Amino acid sequence: MEPRVLLVRIPALTVGALTWGPAEGPLALLLHGFPDTAWTWRHVAPRLAEDGWRVVAPFSRGYAPTDRPAGGRYSVGALASDVLALHTALGGGDDALLVGHDWGALTVYAVAAAPLMPFARTVALSVPPLPAIQQVMRGRTALRLTPRQARSSWYVGLNQLPGVSERAFAPLAGKLWRDWSPGYDAAEDLAHLARALPTRAHRTAALSYYRDLARPWRGRGVERGPRPDGGPGGAWSPWPGVPTLYLHGARDGALLPELGERAGATAPAGSRSAMIEGAGHFVQLERPDAVVHYVRQFTTQFGAQSTARSTPRSTAKGTA
Repeated sequence: MEPRVLLVRIPALTVGALTWGPAEGPLALLLHGFPDTAWTWRHVAPRLAEDGWRVVAPFSRGYAPTDRPAGGRYSVGALASDVLALHTALGGGDDALLVGHDWGALTVYAVAAAPLMPFARTVALSVPPLPAIQQVMRGRTALRLTPRQARSSWYVGLNQLPGVSERAFAPLAGKLWRDWSPGYDAAEDLAHLARALPTRAHRTAALSYYRDLARPWRGRGVERGPRPDGGPGGAWSPWPGVPTLYLHGARDGALLPELGERAGATAPAGSRSAMIEGAGHFVQLERPDAVVHYVRQFTTQFGAQSTARSTPRSTAKGTA
C-alpha cells in the first residue's frame, strides 16, 4: 500500500505528511525521530491502515516537505504544539492514537503534559520516560551503566557544534544507523533522509533539536503546561495519564536496553511494555510485525478502535 502525500496547514507552519488508510477512519498519528523521516513507518503504517486507522506520518518541522519554522524554534514543546495542532487540523477525535519513536517518543510525553490531551492512547518506542531511567540509574547500577551510555551518546555533544556537525552530517547519520541498529541495511532510509534534508539549512534544523534541548531559555511551550493528572509538565515528565505502550529493542545501540526494562514498572495502570528481541533502535523497521502485534493488542485491549466508522471525519487537502 503506497502512501499519499498530504499537506496540512497549522498555525506555525505547513506540515508535509504521508498518509495511509480510509479518510473516515480514526486518526493514528505516527512521529519519527533522528536521523530519520516519516518513511520510517512504511512497514507499520499500511498494516494499521488495513485495520481501519487513518494513519498520518508527518515530517517533523525542518524536514522537507515540512517547513522550517520562522524563528527557528525546535524545542520539544514546539514539536508537541505541532502535534496538537495536527490533531485539530485533521479532525481527530477522542479515539485518536499517538505513536512516537525517538524524538517522537519525547514528543509523545510532552503532548501528554498538555492541559487537554486529546489522544485516547499513546505508544512510545526506544526512548523511555525519565522515571524509568531514574529507577535504573541508581547506586552500583548507575556506576556500571553510565560509562556505557556515555559512549553511545557522544554524538549529542557533536550536534552542539555549529558548522562542524553540519559538515559531518552525512557520515554521522550513517554511523548512527550502523551503531544503533547493527546489521540493518539503512540505505533506503538514508536516501529518504538526504531528500528530507537537502540543504545546509535543513540539516541545521535537524541538529537544532539537540541544540534547543540544551537551551531551555528559548521557550518550551506546552512543556510547561500542567498534566491532566495534576502533575508537572515537561518533555521528561512522568508517564502520560492514559495507559501507554512502550517498546524497546533488545539490541538498541542508542539507549541501553536496561533503561527500557523498567518502563512497565513506572507506567500508569493499564500500560504495557515489551522488549523486542533481535531489534536495535529502529524497531519499527527491523521488527515491524512485532510492533504491529503489540499495537494491535494494546488498542484492542482498550477498544481504541471502537469508533463509529460511518461518521465522517474532516480531512486535509492532499497532493500527489
